Amino acid sequence: MKRNWFLPQNPDVLGMLGHQAAITCEGMAALIAWANAEPDAAQRVRDLEHRADDAKRELRLALTDAFITPIDSEDIYVMSERLDAVLNGAKDTVREAEVMGMEPDEAVAAMATLLADGARQLATAFERLDPDRRGKAGASATEAADAAVKSQRQLERVYRQAASALLGVDDLREVMGRRELYRRLSRVSEILIEAADRVWYATVKEG
Repeated sequence: MKRNWFLPQNPDVLGMLGHQAAITCEGMAALIAWANAEPDAAQRVRDLEHRADDAKRELRLALTDAFITPIDSEDIYVMSERLDAVLNGAKDTVREAEVMGMEPDEAVAAMATLLADGARQLATAFERLDPDRRGKAGASATEAADAAVKSQRQLERVYRQAASALLGVDDLREVMGRRELYRRLSRVSEILIEAADRVWYATVKEG
């Protein structure tokens, strides 16, 4: 078999980003399950975070080999890095809750659900960055990115309401533990918004 030594590499980097996003969505679904006290869900979050790490590394290697990419390689790298931070944040929240002996409450469950919704919208945005993978006619990556951000604005309201409710709690350990979990999930939400903003940035540059 002849080898085409001089042909440039053209790996499907957007497809690989989509694969990482799909694993991230699975991880956020596991976070919802954990927040609703499902057995073994915490371990699923950890396992999926490891799988997402592998997907991230494969994508980074592909970017070093790619001769051309559908959009700027730096934007793909940043989106992948932000995805990684989202699932890392979910894993760290679960671990922190275990360390503190703090069970998730309704607010944590609500925030986990909104994070999962944002991750799904973000995955759709990444898919639509490739014209060959777009869904319905006229649907754009930025529309999906906007939907991801909108879901996180709802999370901000949940966070504020939950934090305010802690003012009526006398147990200092309860207050500190719950506030830490709320803050961690709020930070994950901020990272998800950063990833959605990068979709806009990449789209504007390509336009």
